[in-house]
Formats: sequence, structure tokens, C-alpha cells
Amino acid sequence: MQLTLLKSKLHRATVTGASVDYTGSMTISEDIAEAVGLLRYERILVSNMANGARFETYVIYGPRGTGVIELNGATAHLGAVGDRLTIMNFAQMTAEEAAHHRPRVAILDESNNIVRCEAGVLSRFEEMFA
Repeated sequence: MQLTLLKSKLHRATVTGASVDYTGSMTISEDIAEAVGLLRYERILVSNMANGARFETYVIYGPRGTGVIELNGATAHLGAVGDRLTIMNFAQMTAEEAAHHRPRVAILDESNNIVRCEAGVLSRFEEMFA
């Protein structure tokens, strides 16, 4: 049996830009994505605290150290600069892996600086992709 658990979460990320004309995805500063183990092109679920919108897209890396969190393509209609987001992704694992899994969580300030990380013990599944 495979279980689906939270793998990574960016909490209170601030939208820094929106580009309707971009082909799609969400741009996340590379260092922020790496802090919680988000990979390029990995599927994410995003919830917007300002308007309640929830949507799925995928990650592309923005320049390291810029704090960029940008809504691209159709998702640009689901938020505005300054909105606070929760960005999550999930991983499938066995019950044995799930028993030892701890998600990697980063809490961000209004400038998208990481103010706290909560990185538990990595499961074997996460270690394979680290």
C-alpha cells in the first residue's frame, strides 16, 4: 500500500510577481526551493491565504537569493503581488517509510526570507532524492 504524505511546505510565501503571458508554472527562488527539497518541475499544490484559491502547478527555479515567488500563466489570475501563499507538495511512500517521515517546512517572512525551518528526520525515500 502506498500512502501520500506532505513532503515539503513553504508557509506564508509572499507573491513577488505575476506573469499571465508566461507558459505556466510557479517561479521560486532556487535557495528557498532547495531549503525544503522542492525539485525543478515538481508538482505543487498552492493555497492563497488572501482569496482562498487553491491550484496545482509545477516549480521552476528563479535566481538564487532573490526571494522570487512568481505566479505564471493562468495561475497569475489566482493571486496578486503581496498575497501570502502556502506551497506544498506530497510524496508517496510505504507505511514503513511513512512511520519515519518528517516533512521539510520553511516559514517565510514578508520578504521571503526563511525565518524558521522544521526539517525532521528524512525518510529513506527523501534520502534517495536528496
